[in-house]
Amino acid sequence: LVAVGSRTQEKADAFADEFGAPRRHASYEALAADPDVDIVYVATPHPQHKPCSMLCLEAGKAVLCEKPLTVNAAEAEELVACARGRGLFLMEAMWTRFFPLMDKVRELLAADAIGEARMLQVDLGFRADFDPASRLFNPLLAGGALLDVGVYCVALSSMVFGEPSRAMGLAHLAETGVDEQAAWVFQYDRGQLAVGYCAMRTGSLQEVTILGTEGSIRIHSRFEVPELMTVRTAGGEEEMEFPFEGTGMAFEAAAVSECLRDGRLEHELMPLDESIAIMRTMDALRAQWGVKYPME
Repeated sequence: LVAVGSRTQEKADAFADEFGAPRRHASYEALAADPDVDIVYVATPHPQHKPCSMLCLEAGKAVLCEKPLTVNAAEAEELVACARGRGLFLMEAMWTRFFPLMDKVRELLAADAIGEARMLQVDLGFRADFDPASRLFNPLLAGGALLDVGVYCVALSSMVFGEPSRAMGLAHLAETGVDEQAAWVFQYDRGQLAVGYCAMRTGSLQEVTILGTEGSIRIHSRFEVPELMTVRTAGGEEEMEFPFEGTGMAFEAAAVSECLRDGRLEHELMPLDESIAIMRTMDALRAQWGVKYPME
């Protein structure tokens, strides 16, 4: 950790004191201009993902941008075009992709360990008190359950089946007009189905079940920070545990560092075209719900 940039010197100093950053910038522009910074992790509220990432890319910095990559697919396409045009690394910080357990899931699916994967169910919900000014409920901050936690569910479905050919969903909206709970069904070209739901006013199991023609994979709670799964095949049932130390962010950080050392501009586990496709899917759902943000 070399530097931190915040909106004020006071906030930058507080963060740097806690995490040991030697340089403290009172603006994002100053951080982007820091010659010793190789890559910037953008962790601002959703509407600032694109402008802050663009700022860093235009300053010649690689970028790891928190999920969702942007507010919508059009923004994502513009951001990706900027990174590719400048020959710079960019990735959506979908940390769930990089856990050892997820490596094993992909290995099992590739080997047809459960036969052909045909259906999946995924959920991620939590209970938050209603606060119209908070980032969760404020439309000016692109609030709502889908962009905050539903993106994990959509990304998991994308990892298994790709981009759906059809997405249908329903949502209950908060008083501020953002989605506070939602459910959907995705259909794919080969007939697979993915069922998902997300919420920020209702707690959920936070699990994944992938159903195949010859077995199943169940990723136990919390699937977005996965440690335990049960795999059922023709040979029986096996519980697999993948413990880790810390918060789990280290796997993503290591993967990004490897890309930078190797000169790669994207990571194969979270490619930019897939991030755009995920945004397209969420755009389609929000259009059905009538959820449009003021900045769109």
